[in-house]
Amino acid sequence: MTAHLKKAELHCHIEGAAPPELALRQARKYGIDTSNIIRDKAYVWEDFTSFVRCYDAVASLFRTEGDYALLAEAYLTELAEAGTIYSEIIVSPDHGNTIGLGADAYIEGLAAGMEAAKARTGIESRMLITGIRHLGPESVISTAEYAAMRRHPLVTGFNLAGEERMHSVAEFARAFDIVRDAGLGLTIHAGELSGAFSVRDALDHVRPARISHGVRAIDDAGLVKRLADEGVVLEVCPGSNISLKVFPDFASHPLRPLYDAGVRVTLNSDDPPFFHTSLVQEYEIAAHVMGFDDSEIDRMTRTAIESAFVDEPTRERLLSALHV
Repeated sequence: MTAHLKKAELHCHIEGAAPPELALRQARKYGIDTSNIIRDKAYVWEDFTSFVRCYDAVASLFRTEGDYALLAEAYLTELAEAGTIYSEIIVSPDHGNTIGLGADAYIEGLAAGMEAAKARTGIESRMLITGIRHLGPESVISTAEYAAMRRHPLVTGFNLAGEERMHSVAEFARAFDIVRDAGLGLTIHAGELSGAFSVRDALDHVRPARISHGVRAIDDAGLVKRLADEGVVLEVCPGSNISLKVFPDFASHPLRPLYDAGVRVTLNSDDPPFFHTSLVQEYEIAAHVMGFDDSEIDRMTRTAIESAFVDEPTRERLLSALHV
């Protein structure tokens, strides 16, 4: 068991962290029929496209600042109770605008939940604003401009998510330049549904400190060496990768080969209830399925904190808390 190990997470989409029970309560609150997306208290989808549709339908059940405060506090409290000391949640102001709440109120609601969870449990957390790739480069540039302008202390990074097989990474370089100039940390989804080339393109055009997923880099030995040499951190989500059939099973998952090659890797849950996982389960898989020992898992957690988008005093506090 890994219950005794402190944990940290860099990659979780906040709407994707909503447990089906909470989604059902929200659906009752707003009189929404969820029979096409939730059955037997589980989310229903078949492939990445239907997963995105299901995700969007669940996200639409959260409509007010209070809804988002509830969601963030519930997820972070669950993490803290499992020994997690730090979490970064991926958030989408575009969704806040789509539902008519507005980006500012969306961010403020999440921040209220994050602050409540910290007051209750001590867990530290930050938000990464994400652009949605399949909405196109102009939309992502607008989101980047919002992120650069929105100087909320809990917003510390920028990501690009969505359908990885649409648009080239180069089309989003301008958006990342905007947030880089604003001092935000950079990460980008790559090397999940698309191959190693997408990781290479991300390194060449975006120059991120981290890659969200990045696991398909394993198909290119030269790229694996580049990741190790440049110290780029991969936010690895094994349970998600198996659920989405990026790899057929945990035995063929590249977390161990990447780690052994000197790539800096971390453990994350992505959209946990959608993939029937949790951060605890990802740590358990690493230990009992992939054969990592406590010191190796601690190293991954330390890597997460070392690469977290936080100020240095906070980072030092978190590193000190690792073995308290």
